[in-house]
Amino acid sequence: MTQIELTSAPSFRVDGKRALVTGGGRGIGLAAGSVLAEAGAQVTLAARSGAEIEAAAAAIRARGHQAEALVLDVTDLDAVETTLAARAPYEILVNNAGMNRPALLPDVTVADFDAIFGLNVRAAFFMARAVGLRLVAEKRPGSIINISSQMGHVGAARRTVYCASKHAMEGFTKAMAIELAPHNVRVNSIGPTFLETPMTRPFFENKAFRDEVTAKIKLGRIGRLDEVTGAILYLASDASSLMTGAALVLDGGWTAD
Repeated sequence: MTQIELTSAPSFRVDGKRALVTGGGRGIGLAAGSVLAEAGAQVTLAARSGAEIEAAAAAIRARGHQAEALVLDVTDLDAVETTLAARAPYEILVNNAGMNRPALLPDVTVADFDAIFGLNVRAAFFMARAVGLRLVAEKRPGSIINISSQMGHVGAARRTVYCASKHAMEGFTKAMAIELAPHNVRVNSIGPTFLETPMTRPFFENKAFRDEVTAKIKLGRIGRLDEVTGAILYLASDASSLMTGAALVLDGGWTAD
């Protein structure tokens, strides 16, 4: 009788891996840090707001998992280089810090443009580079997860600058993946649709805005944080070991047409 070889389920555990999450005090960043810690990672939550990330890290530790707070302004490139050089390398980066200042085209200011690109592109690029090159130098594998947006794949009114910044992130994700792939450092992006978070909830109380958004989401509803964390854990773990230079778009069908 011929023996049939069966495939085992992949592991989504990240036990013992060091994970850095930028913008880690709230929203996607905090959710990512919480889930990675639950899956066994040693998580570092980074943000400018010390009190917020200290409280977040303490909450994760109170649940019995490993987390620390790192006060860091990711737009300060010298501080990023110095801080990361003084620490052990991170095998996982959730490159989440980002911002938007919605405005119609005539109302976009140079200051707003520079602020959005400064964080969403400049800071994100150099953070990913710093983590990636450190892994190369240490000859260690890793996973860089750039938190992009569905707006990195389409356009939208009042979001010309934000769309431009996220399209740029999608571009450097692919190019960085090509350079780092020979070193077994993977680089991918996640593109969520609008999510219901404590920060966005007041906006969705505006019925006209909520209706405008849900009309474009084919599933007919706003996304939840726990619908993004599964993708983050997948990309962080060896379950996605063949994936690099790719975009996971979690948009409820927004970009399907």
